[in-house]
Amino acid sequence: MEVDAKSYDVLVVDDEVDNLDAFRFAFRKTFRLHLAQGGEEGLRMVQEGLAPAVVVADQRMPRLSGIEMLRQIKAARPDTYAILLTAYAELDVLIDAVNSGAVDRYVSKPWDSKELDAMLRQGIQSYATLQENHRLRQQLERYAGYLEKQQRDPLDFGQIVGGGASTQRVLRLVEEVAPTMTPVLIEGETGLEKDVVARAVHVGSTREESPFVAVTCAAFPGDALERELFGYRRGAFEGALQDREGRGELAHGGTLYLHEAGELSPSLQGRLLRLLEEGQVERVGDTQPRTVDLRIIVSCTPGFAESSLSRGMVPELRSRLTVFPVPLSPLRGRREDIRPLAEHFLRKHAHRNGRQIATVNAEAVGALEAYAWPGNVRELENVLERAAILAGEGAIAADHLLFQRGSTKPSAPADRGLSLSGKLDAIERRELIAALEKHDGNKAEVARSLGIHRTTLYYRLKKLGIDA
Repeated sequence: MEVDAKSYDVLVVDDEVDNLDAFRFAFRKTFRLHLAQGGEEGLRMVQEGLAPAVVVADQRMPRLSGIEMLRQIKAARPDTYAILLTAYAELDVLIDAVNSGAVDRYVSKPWDSKELDAMLRQGIQSYATLQENHRLRQQLERYAGYLEKQQRDPLDFGQIVGGGASTQRVLRLVEEVAPTMTPVLIEGETGLEKDVVARAVHVGSTREESPFVAVTCAAFPGDALERELFGYRRGAFEGALQDREGRGELAHGGTLYLHEAGELSPSLQGRLLRLLEEGQVERVGDTQPRTVDLRIIVSCTPGFAESSLSRGMVPELRSRLTVFPVPLSPLRGRREDIRPLAEHFLRKHAHRNGRQIATVNAEAVGALEAYAWPGNVRELENVLERAAILAGEGAIAADHLLFQRGSTKPSAPADRGLSLSGKLDAIERRELIAALEKHDGNKAEVARSLGIHRTTLYYRLKKLGIDA
């Protein structure tokens, strides 16, 4: 691994200003130097956040010797490469310091600039290699959690189910965009299989064997999302006791999936834009960018381009995220997918629970296809999981189906046999339920999205028997 010496910090510690000046004159153009006059000042600089790849220290300094300072620095930062400068042939002390790990190399004074230049480069190379090894090991350990979860639940990893026209359209879009590096925006109501589509894009790409790292954005309020995605440096904020890589670094080589992205702070937007355009992440509290190779997939609710979330974004980021949208139709709009999805979920839960695959009788299929599914595919899976338990060894019947608000009958009708007024009420009921689901029951947002007064909304909900 070849490294840029100017990208790493070198700390030089000596109690004599003339020696520090000589070092600055010899190496200021080739290394990123930090100078400290005395061991106490050098140790304090490291304790306050400086992370040197190499520390060069004079042995004989008042109050805190070079060996003792290096020993304390190495205890806190063992990857740091320690070079001791000495004008005295104290062989026993030097050998003990090397054997204890406090010192990696020592140089007799007066030092030769070419020899010391080579030693500094060797130290930076050693530090960079150790850091990369730690990063790879940490990435592997953290990603092992994702792999373990996938091994316990191997189904639904990129398997898009359904034969309807809208599902086939989604499959074609996935096939077209998967081999590229283009960011993907998956738009759909709450409860749709957006995570499955994101995984399908990952599986269909050359990154299939690399990490697929999903982040549920709503789980990290405020600045926590920025720290989770980009990591942080020790001391960047209260509680940051050690350096930590973010999910972006964990996803190196693979795919980073941002599930249900909400309001993004200006700082987070800037970091995302830099990641998209330059392939670089910068940990919170750090100034050193890290290059990563990953693809970004974002999911959100419909109408992203016109939403307040989009309007609050910097134009460049909004433009990058909306290059390739993949819209998902609600389940109520693709009833031809209900039966194949039901069969898929029954196979999935039979496999997970070690049971025989349940069947669905004709009456239950009719009830499933007649229901409005305000919770979309997620609700369908939940309804069928419960029904399969109740049915036991027999077929699932309509009485085994429990829809939202405890009804065992479809809350949205098959509109056959209704009067015109009844059909209009049914349509309005479905739209109100969908709007409530989309805005998580926030009636102010529902009324605003539908263009009606809140009092009108309350009246219509009560009239149509919607308990929300």
